[in-house]
Amino acid sequence: MRLVALVLALALLSPAAPAAARVPDGLEVTGWVLLGTGSTVVARNAGGLTTLSVAGVSVTASGGGVARPGRDHERLLATAHRHGLAAELLVSNYSNRSGDFDPVRLHRLLSSDARIHRVASRLAGFVADQGWDGVNVDLERVRAADGDGLVRLVEELQDAMPAERTVSIDISAATSVRAYRDRGYRLAGLAAAADVVDVMTYDLHGPWSGPGPVGALGWQRDALDALLSVVPAGRVQLGVAGYGYTWPRRGTGHAVTDRGARALVHRDGATAHWRPGPGEWTATLSNGTRLWWSDRRSYARRVALAREYGVRGLAVWRIGSADTLR
Repeated sequence: MRLVALVLALALLSPAAPAAARVPDGLEVTGWVLLGTGSTVVARNAGGLTTLSVAGVSVTASGGGVARPGRDHERLLATAHRHGLAAELLVSNYSNRSGDFDPVRLHRLLSSDARIHRVASRLAGFVADQGWDGVNVDLERVRAADGDGLVRLVEELQDAMPAERTVSIDISAATSVRAYRDRGYRLAGLAAAADVVDVMTYDLHGPWSGPGPVGALGWQRDALDALLSVVPAGRVQLGVAGYGYTWPRRGTGHAVTDRGARALVHRDGATAHWRPGPGEWTATLSNGTRLWWSDRRSYARRVALAREYGVRGLAVWRIGSADTLR
């Protein structure tokens, strides 16, 4: 987030909403953070967090290794600990070359017990050597046939680390148990093996689809209903979007931060509209570009939803894009 000169202007960009409280009573809050995010950004959000998940290190193309965390990982780890936060090291199958999650390298990993053991052991070594509080498994585009391998990876991580270190897993939202299974998630196995299941209830719409809310409340309810039929609520964290998307009349849209969405609307002279059903903002610019975004007011609605369902807490993608958690 940027500096003080914009504060008064930002107050005008969308109708005022009360700032989020500090960590909501009875809930845990994980915030994902990208490498390169300033320590001051983490400091501004620390009061609203219990855990910082640092993204991340990638599984190698062979599926049998994982990159070593660098200095920036360690800086964010130290920053989290300085503010009293737990710090998880996120591991993913994201490929910088393709700009997407790589299902091929993931299949190579999850289809081999030897590779699973090697990757789990290496991650556990990073945790021990650098002082991480746990590992956040963010492996996406899982093949349905590799679901058992994903459970084995979580089990291997638990076996390789001391009991006080945590393993959390991020799963894409679905609205039936069968749909979760089709996405490679053996819910019962993951619930037994993982300490925390973060359900990524966002990206319902994006530039790949027609315009619509990023993570509509009704869809999030459906995803929770299916998930909680198998996974204990005390292990589930509700994913919250802290960003939005644009849909221009021509060309491809892009992601925008909460601040960026409000700035686009303000510069255009358009009007932002709060939609209570999905619990998000929307606007149409003078050139026909549509926007949807999820901000601090949206976050407050997700806090209420988490309490209603009795889940462990929330997980926000991402710190530095979302409105500051206070």
